Order: sequence, then structure tokens, then C-alpha cells
Amino acid sequence: MIRNIFLTTLAIVTLIASSSHLQADDLRSSRPNILFAIADDASWKHFGAYGATWIDTPHFDQLAANGLLFTKAYTPNAKCGPSRTALLTGRNSWQLEELANHWVDYPVGKYQTYHETLDKNGYHVGYTGKGWSPGDPGTLPNGKKRALLAKTYNQAKLNPPAEYISNIDYTENFRNFLADRQAGQPFCFWYGSNEPHRAYEYGAGIKYGNKQLSDIPKVPEFWPDTEEVRTDMLDYAYEIEWFDKHLGNMIEILRETGELDNTLIIVTSDNGMPFPRVKGQEYEYSNHMPFAIMWPKGITRPGRIIDDYVSFIDVAPTILELAQVDGEAEGMAPITGKSLTSLLYSDRSGRIDPARNYALIGKERHDIGRPNDTGYPIRGIFKDDFLLLQNFKTERWPAGHPQTGYMNIDKSPTKTAVLEARYQPDQRLYWQWNVGKRPELEFYDVANDEACIHNLANSPVYQERIKEMHALMLAELEKQNDPRLAGKGDSFDQYEFGRDGMINFFNKLMNGTQEDMGWYNPADVQPEED
Repeated sequence: MIRNIFLTTLAIVTLIASSSHLQADDLRSSRPNILFAIADDASWKHFGAYGATWIDTPHFDQLAANGLLFTKAYTPNAKCGPSRTALLTGRNSWQLEELANHWVDYPVGKYQTYHETLDKNGYHVGYTGKGWSPGDPGTLPNGKKRALLAKTYNQAKLNPPAEYISNIDYTENFRNFLADRQAGQPFCFWYGSNEPHRAYEYGAGIKYGNKQLSDIPKVPEFWPDTEEVRTDMLDYAYEIEWFDKHLGNMIEILRETGELDNTLIIVTSDNGMPFPRVKGQEYEYSNHMPFAIMWPKGITRPGRIIDDYVSFIDVAPTILELAQVDGEAEGMAPITGKSLTSLLYSDRSGRIDPARNYALIGKERHDIGRPNDTGYPIRGIFKDDFLLLQNFKTERWPAGHPQTGYMNIDKSPTKTAVLEARYQPDQRLYWQWNVGKRPELEFYDVANDEACIHNLANSPVYQERIKEMHALMLAELEKQNDPRLAGKGDSFDQYEFGRDGMINFFNKLMNGTQEDMGWYNPADVQPEED
């Protein structure tokens, strides 16, 4: 399906530079520009190059057709803060102390980002929109805020087309960024769209995007198929299209300025859509990310589809290698990821590197709302279209405590629908799939159960595969000094939140002393027991 649609797109789109590639030796003597574009909370399935028909992403699709489309790219941790830290450092979240958690203080003097590194090595570096967030980046010895992504370009504003869409003019800020650089200076720019992060203007997709409920071919199996849920999905689609529009504008600016040929453009998202059982969880919909790379002068045989497993921790070493910078020598912590350049320079499609046959994932504490500020620790591994998960604290509620409204799920019409299903016997499964407690082991045949709702952990058919995947996961985590495997996993729950008022939220809410943080929705509160 993906290949048929992709090849059709490829035939329609004019290739940008198929005859102007540099030879490999020339490439290694030339430092490319970098444009990294990241949507906030968008799932891989919802871009046209992957077969989506109800979301229009022509610029992502064209970029993929003129570059490389990755079918198995994963974030190690499906939440904004820890996912972005993995991108910026090349390390998995369990290797980053408090940065494994969501909404923290960035550790002072630690975990230098590739943006900080390139800024020290001749690159013009900056960003627009959302960078590393949420959290406090910390303060330098000189009293200034640490700039994890270097200079901010958010001054240019616009009138957004719908309520809650950001008023930041990403396009104009990119233009201003380019105007600030010295002649001939390579640049590294992070386009961090705030979309499709919540909140949404309800009905915006229908009202402004000319969409219809019938445009959606199928609602995911773990949500009720209602008008409200479909409307919510269309509003999400409308915001992805806003991200794609600005991506297209930036590509056009690069073309106009003659910079496109030697600019490496990477496009992805930080985690899956901000809906129940997706964002903040560790399933196929949660961690599988859109991922495409275009570099007209650098990629061998553009138009390829790559099926190797790749991880967000592979981004930093790729960029550093192409920039000819030794990250560790320049102050970065040892990088776990593996550069993607061998895939860029290959002329093959499909599975290329036999060693890229799995991806590790996991999480610790995300949002507030459990007793004693605890998280929901998970480790997992995707391999050969299967997913194995180990849940370490099965007595806890995976999406947050019912009495605080399951606060690891953004409030939305879809969340309301799945919570109401708890009290409807014929629909209770929706509640269980989205917020109910889980067993220690989960195992899914992702190729045939993309929704990950049929747990095969006890099936005799898969016991050997489960044993093999579990052993591989534990061996790799041990190599990476995961505290969870060394019996020190509770340390992740001891790190404080990076915002006053979040500490001890559950107990303060129960005794009536908690301030309004803006996320707590009394309408989502449910009793712990039926």
C-alpha cells in the first residue's frame, strides 16, 4: 500500500536534483546545512506518503519522494520532553537521569545538545516554535538561561486560521534566521511546529478545512466510532496540514536562495497523536514516527523506501558526522545512536543494514497525578514487526490515576468518549484499552494488529520469540546501564518536577490545597474502583 502510493507520488513529482549529486569524496569535504522539522504530536500513519487519504501533506510527500521515506522510525519515549532530549543528545531516555521524565529541570552542565555543539563549531544555529519543552533548560554560570537550541526566532507573528493554532510565523522566522547568518556560513535550524498539539477549536477541520466525517476511512479500534471522535480527528488533521504548509514554505525559501541542494532536511514528529492510548503510551501508534530525509546533493538514488529500524537517537550522530564534528570531543555525553549515513549513501531500498532490526522504547514518569509523584515504568522492543513490552509497576494506573482524571491523556472529546465507556457494558473495552491496568508482559503482532489490542503474551505459539526478544532487550539495556535493570529504577520517581506546584499534586488535590495547573479536568475524574 505504502509503496504503491509512494511510487505514484514519485512519478508525479519532479525530482529536484537527480543528476547533480556530489561524489562521496566531495560530500565528505562539504558541510551541509541542516533543516530539522518536527511536528508536535503527529503519528506516522497520517501523512500522505504513508497512505493517508484524509490528511493532505503534499510537502512532506514531495520531500519523501525526492529523498528517503523510512517506514520503521521510532521514538524511544512517546512524550514531548524525553523524546526531544533523545533527538538532541543521541541517548535513550533511561541514559539521561531526570531527562527520562517529562517536565523537569535540565541537569546543570550535562547532556550537551547537538545544537549547542554545532553552535561552537562554525554553524549558524537557531530555532522557531517549540524547541526542547516542557521544562526549565537551566542557567549558565554567567546568569543567562541555557540555550539548548541556540538562538530563538519567534518574533514574527501572524493571524492563525483557527483558535489554538500558534500565532508564530514559522516561515518568516526562518527567513529572518537566514538573513542573520554570515555569507557562506552553514546553518542548522529547528522548525518546531506547535501543531497538532492540543487544544483544538472543535469543528475547525470541517469549518475551515472543508473536511467531512466520512473522509476518515476507519477510526482506530480502541476508540468508539462517534461523530465527536471523528470531528476530533479532523481537527487534528487540519493542524497537521498547517505544519506541512510551513514546511513547504521553508523548502521554497531554500530553493529561492540557492541553498536547497546542500541542505539536509529531516522531517518527523516527537510522539503520536494527542489522543488516548497514543501520546504518552508505548505502542505502535505511540512510538512509530513519520520520518523522511531529503538532501539533493547527498542522498544516493533518491526515491527509496527504507524498512530498517531506526531510532531518534540516530539523528544526532548523523548530523554531527555530516557536519564533521566529534560530539564527544566537543563536550557531548557518549552517543548511543548510530549514524544513518550508510543508509543515505546506499543505493538500495527495503532492509539495508541487517543490524538495524530492532528499536528499544520505554518510559518513566510523564505527567502529574499519581500518589507520591510516581510514574509508570515500561521497557519495550520492536523487532520483525512484533512488539514486546514489560510493565514494571502493574499495580499503578498506566494513564494516570482515575481520581485525578488520567492526566497522562490530554483532555479531548475522544478522551471523554473512552471514559464514558466505563459505565456502558457493551463499550467497556474502550475504557480498558485506554486507561485500564495492564499485565506485566504484553506482546503484539504489529503487522496484523497495528492497534495492539490483542495481547499474545500467553500464546504458546510465540513463547520462543518472546523469550528471544526479551533477552535481547535486557542485554541491550544492561549495556546502556539502565538504572531500572540495576534495581535503581525508583530513582526516576525521586526527581522533582520542573515547575512549582506540580510536586505532590495528588495529595494536595485530595486535601483541597492544590492550585489550578490548567490541565486538571474535574469532568474526567473517576473513582478508583467501580
